[in-house]
Amino acid sequence: MGKKPTIALSHLGCEKNRVDSEHILGLLAQAGYQIDTNEELADYVVVNTCSFIQAAREESVRTLVELAEAKKKIIIAGCMVQHFPEELLEELPEAVAVVGSSDYNKIVQVIERVETGERVKEVSPEPTYIADETTPRYRTTTEGVAYLRVAEGCDYGCAFCIIPHLRGKQRSRSIESLVTEAEELAAQGVQELILISQITTNYGLDLYGKPKLAELLRALGKIDIPWIRIHYAYPTGLTPEVISAIEETPNVLPYLDLPLQHSHPEILRAMNRPWQGQVNDRIIERIKEALPDAVMRTTLIVGFPGETEKHFQHLVEFVQRHEFDHVGVFTFSREEGTEAYDLPNQVPQEVMDERRSIVMEIQQPISAKKNQGSVGKIVDVLIEQENYHSQELIGRSARFAPEVDGLVFVEGEATLGAIAQVEITDADIYDLYGRVKTSASLSSD
Repeated sequence: MGKKPTIALSHLGCEKNRVDSEHILGLLAQAGYQIDTNEELADYVVVNTCSFIQAAREESVRTLVELAEAKKKIIIAGCMVQHFPEELLEELPEAVAVVGSSDYNKIVQVIERVETGERVKEVSPEPTYIADETTPRYRTTTEGVAYLRVAEGCDYGCAFCIIPHLRGKQRSRSIESLVTEAEELAAQGVQELILISQITTNYGLDLYGKPKLAELLRALGKIDIPWIRIHYAYPTGLTPEVISAIEETPNVLPYLDLPLQHSHPEILRAMNRPWQGQVNDRIIERIKEALPDAVMRTTLIVGFPGETEKHFQHLVEFVQRHEFDHVGVFTFSREEGTEAYDLPNQVPQEVMDERRSIVMEIQQPISAKKNQGSVGKIVDVLIEQENYHSQELIGRSARFAPEVDGLVFVEGEATLGAIAQVEITDADIYDLYGRVKTSASLSSD
């Protein structure tokens, strides 16, 4: 038997997709394949694609075309394959295999078949697989951070979203499985565990017949990991039980990422989220009462079909009233295969762009004011990288999630991948600046 081929991986898309990429690498390494970070030197390149919106597909296609032009043998995996398997095989003769979004667990067999000269199409029509703690995994995040995928897929049918088609119905992992994996990650020195799924507040619904996020948080709270962060908390799922679990579990950060998308009941109804229109204001007030230190992030869509000036003003006032710590604003992307594709009164792109700028501008002073609140305080910062040029460290405080929020630029000495105490000296719209408190001068609380 000859030497096994070397394989490089090119990762695109969200943190759910990143976990898939990590399992692909883990499975390949376990089977004895050489993993090469340099795509030019590898025999095969696995491209884990994203197909969520037009811009993501364009990025995926650009990556594929560049590799094809470099005459690479490409294995295309992920959401875009789930979306367009035939088209990819047809358009890209360099593609030696396509692997669906829930078929990545077969990656080793796929490569073995490709090696015999077969062109492989491995795409389950309905995605049903989810990896668990027994599936090998090679982490690609900074050493202090790991994602813990609690569930996969989604049962909602929001009018703008193609995820259920790309990722299948919700399927949750058991609490035992998640606790086992979290313990392994803690043993590897992970300081921050980020719970991810499409809708983490619905965790367990499919498995236990009711949502079990509160129980999961309490179980994970017993593990020695300083920070546990929840991604994507649907407001309706922030029940009193979940809020109490956040409040009473010291290592669960009161950081809530609420994908609200809009505030006006008519637009929410058109988005197929009518349940949310009645609850937005009330729930946010309730969170603020129960968790006064809560850090709130939200994502909003402007320019959904039929969004009038009146609807948009409602959203602007909503953003001004609630003063979120972080706001992401996206212009509506018209996706074939979703209900919103055929809706009348599509909003012109230039109007959408303008509305997006308006919301971002309103949010900037709010974010700056929230950041200003940390100045003069001593804050825990997870140190993630060293900037050799400026001799400073870069990390995040508990208020900042990776990649979407700000950074903390730190002077002084601290260990990479560990949490340091940092005195915050300055802030701007997005980031904080500070210096490490030396341990000698730490006053005991």
